Amino acid sequence: MPLLSPTAPAKVIHAGLLEYESALAMQRKIHTEIALETSPNTLLLLEHPSVFTAGRRTQDFERPVDGTPVIDVDRGGKITWHGPGQLVGYPIVRLTKRHDVVGFVREIEGALIDACKEFGLNAERYCERSGVWIRDSHGDRKLAAIGIRFAKGITMHGFAINVNPDLSSFDRIVPCGLDDVDVTSIARELGRDISVKEVMPTIEEHILQALGRVS
Repeated sequence: MPLLSPTAPAKVIHAGLLEYESALAMQRKIHTEIALETSPNTLLLLEHPSVFTAGRRTQDFERPVDGTPVIDVDRGGKITWHGPGQLVGYPIVRLTKRHDVVGFVREIEGALIDACKEFGLNAERYCERSGVWIRDSHGDRKLAAIGIRFAKGITMHGFAINVNPDLSSFDRIVPCGLDDVDVTSIARELGRDISVKEVMPTIEEHILQALGRVS
């Protein structure tokens, strides 16, 4: 259901469980409407059925070795997996001139890190590697991936944070092109069950605050 208060930086659409291709078509439609100034900035929040998607820099050896279909998309980053238990956010927003794509990615990372703190997780950035990470004596573990496309001054694609998904799907690929790190989830780090429904309001709040700073 779309939500938009007079002071909100973006309309929010909770799309539920949505096929990747349908969500991509929705993004493109909204992107066009924002470019034509017929729609406001929009944040899509949803889950996908199990699917692999590959950004422009994905190499063949990073794809599933069993021939599982992969959807090639026009975003940055490499291959990743989406599925139930993972919260996906697509901020489709016109950026102000003072913000570039790197600055936008840093804002999204910061919003997710702040949201994780509210659940007792000490997440952080990882220098030249985008996304949100858990880093401690047990190693480096990626919690959220970010991949953005920027066209006509407007963003597309976005972030995916692992709440409580089946992480075994990541074993079939080289996630985000990183073969030296593990992938984790909020549930695994907390040691308890937690749902997308439980974390969504907190993540939505922090993402909207970030969008207010860049749009």
